[in-house]
Amino acid sequence: MTSRFPAIAYGVTLRAEYPNRPGMLGRLTSAIGNAGGDISGLDLVFSSRDTTIRDITVNARDVAHGQAIVAMVRAVPEVKVVSVSDPTFLLHLGGKIEMRSKTPVRTRNDLSMAYTPGVARVCMAIYEDPRAIWNLTTKSNTVAVVTDGTAVLGLGDIGPAAGMPVMEGKAMLFKELAGVDAWPICLDTKDPDEIVETVKHIATGFGGINLEDISAPRCFAVEERLRAQLDIPVFHDDQHGTAVVALAALYNSLKIVGKRIEDLKTVIVGVGAGGTATARLFKEAGMVHILGFDRTGVIHRGRDFSDNSGKRWLAENTNPGDFRGSLREAMEGTDLFVGLSGPGVMPADYLKKMNRDPIVFAMANPDPEIFPEEAAPHVRIMGTGRSDYPNQINNALCFPGFFRGLLDCRAREVNNEMKLAAARAIASAVPSSQLNEENIMPSIFDSTVARSVARAVVDAAHKTRVAQRSRRRRTYGVGAPR
Repeated sequence: MTSRFPAIAYGVTLRAEYPNRPGMLGRLTSAIGNAGGDISGLDLVFSSRDTTIRDITVNARDVAHGQAIVAMVRAVPEVKVVSVSDPTFLLHLGGKIEMRSKTPVRTRNDLSMAYTPGVARVCMAIYEDPRAIWNLTTKSNTVAVVTDGTAVLGLGDIGPAAGMPVMEGKAMLFKELAGVDAWPICLDTKDPDEIVETVKHIATGFGGINLEDISAPRCFAVEERLRAQLDIPVFHDDQHGTAVVALAALYNSLKIVGKRIEDLKTVIVGVGAGGTATARLFKEAGMVHILGFDRTGVIHRGRDFSDNSGKRWLAENTNPGDFRGSLREAMEGTDLFVGLSGPGVMPADYLKKMNRDPIVFAMANPDPEIFPEEAAPHVRIMGTGRSDYPNQINNALCFPGFFRGLLDCRAREVNNEMKLAAARAIASAVPSSQLNEENIMPSIFDSTVARSVARAVVDAAHKTRVAQRSRRRRTYGVGAPR
């Protein structure tokens, strides 16, 4: 297998003590280099006539590689490894988010207005006009990130507690990229009825619901029921965020290869929540020839999917030629491969069978269906979900701005027009002068992306008449905009 590049996600920080004399630092760094480590930080902790102590941060390929690097450093004569830490774990100590007050309470006057007795007047204003909750509480800018921990990243069913660091990370991105306040709601149940009822009961305090990492097919029913029963937007990011960023990546890829979406032959491996939603949005955008694969094989009309509404839709709406062959056979003449499954499912040999200028989106996290180093000789455009390779196709380009738009126009629901508009906005964030095979997606840190997505969602909401707030904000007294 082709070796992969080291990355900070698997980095280690070593505190090394060694004699303070010429050549010692060179011996230490050479050992790290010989072990394949990539030094990203070299900090002096202590130095005297006799001794030097340094913190050395080294990027590794994976956990085992990090351990091998530490072992190589320990083997250097006269070098003592005082401690080893993991920067990723250090970042998570105590959690990654916190609640802060917008207004300080420093005097009795502050307290009287923020809490009793002044707060009673505000409570009664909401009681008399329930719409005032949007103006007089955090509801208008707050999203619940709801999970049961059954489909976390590439980790699967690890439960709500183990899934909480992902939800905290999601909340961070909401705030950092779009100014939206979000909070993890990790539910200790897998029962769709209990999930729906719980979310319904807590929805009063939130302006939107972001479902996250709930396994298929339960996620389809949960979202559908909540959308029908709540008056705030419900968005399952594993479905729709994934679909939006995949379509954005495709839009820009097609500009480079000179093909039309209507003419593509596409294979999607992994037709759970993300794969099914991606196929749906691709079809909404004009794609005709789509083949979906799960663990059993290709999705076709002869299979029974009575317990899975997503796969049943795929069987009825994709695979127009009723293809029933293998994945290897399906890759013959394919223009686009989308992976939303797991690591290593796409052999490099299969890519040789693709059409001219093949496009590969291997989006499984943390390890893709095929690594770029292996795919590079056989593809024109390669994208993954990882930040350490070019063309990161990541939901964070979508959901912060998407919810910013939903909240700004107080949309009742999420629809396909919003998703298509968001995909076009993300794609347009890459200027044509900068568009190339290794730059089909904007940076997650491009502050204009979330704003562009928000504007696109607001425009689509108004065009489809699901916006409940006019473009021009007007406030009357203590009530909500009318």
